[in-house]
This record gives sequence, C-alpha cells and structure tokens, in this order.
Amino acid sequence: MKIRNVTSSDYDIISPVINEWWGGRQMAHMLPKVFFVHFNDTSFIMEQKGEIIGFLIGFFSQSDQDVAYIHFVGVHPDYRKQHIGKQLYSAFFNEAEKNGKKFIRALTSPVNKTSIAYHTKSGFAIEQGDKEVDGVSVFTDYDGEGQDRVLFVKDLLN
Repeated sequence: MKIRNVTSSDYDIISPVINEWWGGRQMAHMLPKVFFVHFNDTSFIMEQKGEIIGFLIGFFSQSDQDVAYIHFVGVHPDYRKQHIGKQLYSAFFNEAEKNGKKFIRALTSPVNKTSIAYHTKSGFAIEQGDKEVDGVSVFTDYDGEGQDRVLFVKDLLN
C-alpha cells in the first residue's frame, strides 16, 4: 500500500463508487470535482496494486490560519479495519503540522455512528452544540434545514 496526493483525474475513479462505499447512502454530491482540482497538496489517496482503496480530502482554512479541515474520507468496504483511515489521517496531520496548523476540524451527520466513534477514538473532541441526539452534542440545521451536524476538533499541540 502507498499514499500519494490526489490528482484531478482521481475524481473520475472515486465519484462513481462513493454511494456504493457508503452502503447506498447518496453522498457523491458532497464531493464535487473542485476538491480534486484545488486541494491536491492536502488530500491523499491510498493505493494497493494501482487500485484506489481509500482517500482523504482536506484543506487549510482560508479564514483561520490555525485550522486544517477534513472534508471527506472514504475507505473501500473490502479494506476496512486495516488502518487505512488512520494512515490517511496521519498523512493529513503531518501536512497540517508542517504548515503550522494548530487544529484539525471535521464534521459528520448524527446518524453516522461509525464516524463519530472513529473521530472520538482518534482524539477529536465533539464541540458543544445546541442539542443532543443519542447522547451526542449536535448543531441544529448546521448545513441547512434538517441537516444537523456533529462538529469535531483536534488540538495538534496537545
């Protein structure tokens, strides 16, 4: 397995499989090609024998120079539980630290229990929202009406 930076042509490979990797959830619309074109230095692909088996799309905040943001992460279902996500996150954390970032931010939907568990296990704190869903703090309508989100932050200095 090897990690490399994303290229714009990776979009054509990843986009058609996103919904399948998410068990039929309609997620492809959340990852337009613009991320593959403009965030190459902060986004990563995990390959095995030339096949993409995981990816992380991230970027550095333009509004807060201390923040790096993880937008979307996916691991092929056949390769889960092999620490691919951990390696992709590590590559992103290293790039963020190299560029003087102090915090990593991410978010997920309250229904994505796997993502919530993964982030908290990886040292992310859940930010205090305005309500709780299944014991998890949530920001109501964060991404529009009915689009509640769980927000995470990881302090790279601690």
